[in-house]
Parts: sequence; structure tokens; C-alpha cells
Amino acid sequence: MLLEFRVRNYRSIRDEQTLTLIASSANELAQTHLAPTGLKSVPYAVRTTVVYGPNASGKSSLLRALDYLRAVVTESATVIQPGQTYNVQPFRLDAVSAQQPTQFEISFLMSGVRHQYAFSMTAQRIVSESLLVYRSSKPTQLFSRQHVEGDGYDYEFSSYLSGPRKLWQESTRPNALFLSMAAQLNSEQLSPVFNWIVRNITFIPAGAALLPDFTTEMLATEKGRTSIREFLSAADISIADVQAVQRKGMHAKWVMGAGGLQASQEERDFLMPVFEHSTPNGSAKFELHDESEGTQRLYGLIAPVLDCLRDGRVLVVDELDSSLHTLLVRRLITMFQTPEINPKGAQLIFSTHDTSLLDHTLFRRDQIWFTEKDLDQATRLYPLTDFSPRKQEAWELGYLAGRYGAVPFFSNWPSTSKGEAH
Repeated sequence: MLLEFRVRNYRSIRDEQTLTLIASSANELAQTHLAPTGLKSVPYAVRTTVVYGPNASGKSSLLRALDYLRAVVTESATVIQPGQTYNVQPFRLDAVSAQQPTQFEISFLMSGVRHQYAFSMTAQRIVSESLLVYRSSKPTQLFSRQHVEGDGYDYEFSSYLSGPRKLWQESTRPNALFLSMAAQLNSEQLSPVFNWIVRNITFIPAGAALLPDFTTEMLATEKGRTSIREFLSAADISIADVQAVQRKGMHAKWVMGAGGLQASQEERDFLMPVFEHSTPNGSAKFELHDESEGTQRLYGLIAPVLDCLRDGRVLVVDELDSSLHTLLVRRLITMFQTPEINPKGAQLIFSTHDTSLLDHTLFRRDQIWFTEKDLDQATRLYPLTDFSPRKQEAWELGYLAGRYGAVPFFSNWPSTSKGEAH
């Protein structure tokens, strides 16, 4: 369960911004919208969080930052090679920030214990790294690492961290994370932390073509097929049945030859989803590319949504409402906010421009966040609760009226007439 995420100096984000999923003490919709943590200090976390803001305000930067953290943890010890640089993008609209490290921090609940992991980095190296574990009200720092000069680092280890720490330290390159390397070398204590970050965050960027393969794989079993059929039926998609049909086709791949990487193609079998539509006058079957763009997107979402709900993971979607009807988006949100469907505390974090979702029946005040840019074009992230809105305040009207900021401001339209005689 994700509790907090902090990021600094990443893309349009210059100053540290914090997205918290820790619930406030408000009791509205608590039975459905909150998941218990078992912690006295933070007893509940919200199941869903929505981010609003005008175009280019930094919503995507915020959500990408969370996925970038996951990607660095995933790849730094195995994919990234010695001396290889990262494509990290600091805030570039002032000279100081452009030369400073990018910082990430994530706080999450794993096996009933709060963990807080942080690192900072430049394109060339990891600058600092640390892991705190809250087994009591006072945290224990399992390890910390700080770059000093050249390729040197100062390490500090807690006596609670067991295993060949010297070996892990000596094996960690300047451009690799200690956490990732220790997990690669089978640390019993650090591998679960590594695995939580790598496996529990699923990110779907805005405009991404959702690959249907994962959902289609579910059709291979009767249980999976039933789940997909029920999902589409609950979404009021007029599909009577869906099946996986085996087809042959050409598959492109890259192979290493004497002249370097070369493209080749091979024929192979693959599964193709086929949808049956029925009417009183007959029925017909259609392939996925024959369906509407909205149906294709929904079909691609089925696997990640059901996967996260089944295992209690975090689903991050930039522009969830893209090509989806607003009532269907509500339905997806409600799935995460229904304890019977979401017993393991899966969480949904998404951005949207659909202001009709600013509804008291759909969200609590502590689930709504905004992004806007200041005069320096740096992103600022803040919650609706900063404005202490009344319980029955019309959030949508207030937002569109600019009461909470995070809306575009327009100048007059340019004249479309050219060279008119006066």
C-alpha cells in the first residue's frame, strides 16, 4: 500500500512536491473509500487519488516520476551498464536546478511495516540512497549511502541489516542502486523491498497504445474468460461473448548478427480476441480492430485493473478518461472503492480533465489534488483540503470558477482577419 511519494527536480517539478495517500481524520465515506493500515500513526490510506490541472501543468511529470523511480530500481543493477548514463531530466528553466540531482522518495506499507526509501541521482551516478523501516514509532535506518568524491561513497549500516554487506557495497557501481544490487545478490531483507517497488506499481502513460496481449492471455482459461466477459458486461459494452482464436502471423524481432543488430521476421502462432455481438435479428463476430477506440482501450485496461485488484497493487493512469465515457470512468473508480471487489487495498492514482468526477458521492476531499505552474514555470502540487471546503460545497463549480486554481487562463483570441482594409 502506497502512503506517500515525494519528488524534486524532475521535468517541470523544481521544488519538492509531495503526494500523500494518507487519509485525513474526516469520516465521510470511510467504510468504502479508506483502507486500514494497521498503524496507529497513519490508520487509513485512501484507495483512489485524482489529480486535476490545466494542460502542461505537471500532472504527467508527477505520475511519470513515480514510474521513473520504479524503473531505476528495476534496471540499475542489471540493465544499466558500467559508465552508462541515465536519461533523467532535471528542471531546466533555471541554471542552478539544471545542475542539481533529481530526488525521489517513496513510503509504503509492506507486511504491516512502513518502509521509506529514497535516492537522488544525476545522469552519471547515484548521489545518495537510504532506507528507513518503522518497526516502532522511531524509524530504523537500515542503510544510507552518500557520494563524497570521485567514485567514492560513505556507507552507514544498521546492525539490523544482516548479510554480506561489504560484498554488496563493493559490487554496487556508481550508477547502480545499493538496494537493487543487494537484491540481485539475494539479500533476504532487501529483496522484498526491491520486489515491492518493482512489482507493485503499474503505470499507463497518457496516449499509450494499451497492448491487448495481457488481457488476451486471460482468455486462455475459463476463469479468465469469465472475468473478462463479466467486466465488459458490467461496463455495459454490448458484447455477448469473447473468445481467443489462434492465428498465424509474422512476428518481428531483433537478432545480433555480424553487422550488429538486425531485424528479422518469423511466423508464429498468437491469440486473437474475437467478440460476438448479438441482436434479436442475428449475431456477428468482430476482431479487436473492428471495435470502437473506447472498447479497445477498455479491453487493454482489463488485465492491469484486475491484476491490481487481485494482488493489492497500485495502478497509475495518466488521463484515465481518454476515449472512455464519464460513467464508465466512474465505474472503474468505484471498483477500487468497493471493499468486496478490492479486499487487498489496491490503489488507483490517475489524472483527468473530467470535472464531472468532482462529486461528493465519488470522492472524499482528501482524494483530490491539483497541479499548476508558478511564475517560474515550476509545477506546484496541492490538495483540495488546503482550501478547507465545506462538506457540501460544489467542487466542480468551484474548480471551474478558479476557486482552487489549477485552471487555464485565456487571453483574447487572435484575429483571424489578415490585411483587411480600414
